[in-house]
Amino acid sequence: MAGSPVAKTAHFALHRSPVDGPAGAAPAAAGRPLFPVTAPWLGVVLPKRWAKRAVTRNAIRRQIYESVRPLSGQLPVAVHVVRLRAGFSREQFISASSDVLKRAVRAELAQLWSRAGLGAPAGNPSHVG
Repeated sequence: MAGSPVAKTAHFALHRSPVDGPAGAAPAAAGRPLFPVTAPWLGVVLPKRWAKRAVTRNAIRRQIYESVRPLSGQLPVAVHVVRLRAGFSREQFISASSDVLKRAVRAELAQLWSRAGLGAPAGNPSHVG
């Protein structure tokens, strides 16, 4: 995550690194790739600073994984990390895990994937799973 994000929205940032590590970085160990995977890999960073309640972090995490599922065939083979970079207003989203919050997260994630050059997810975007 030392490099600049591939895409950003108001609340999220998407970082991407090639499987063999960032350019110019030292190999993890004697020529082995940094991430020994042959498929796209997705990680999530949700700091307590931006989502204080565990139920909120878990709901956001589930929305991230579900939003990328229809795009899995479009993801390049790389390490992708979605990072929460700002908190959702507790005045606007009173419940820690409401359908309104989940829809807002899902809509913003669709923007994030679009800005990253991935197609719009198929299916019903209002589904909050």
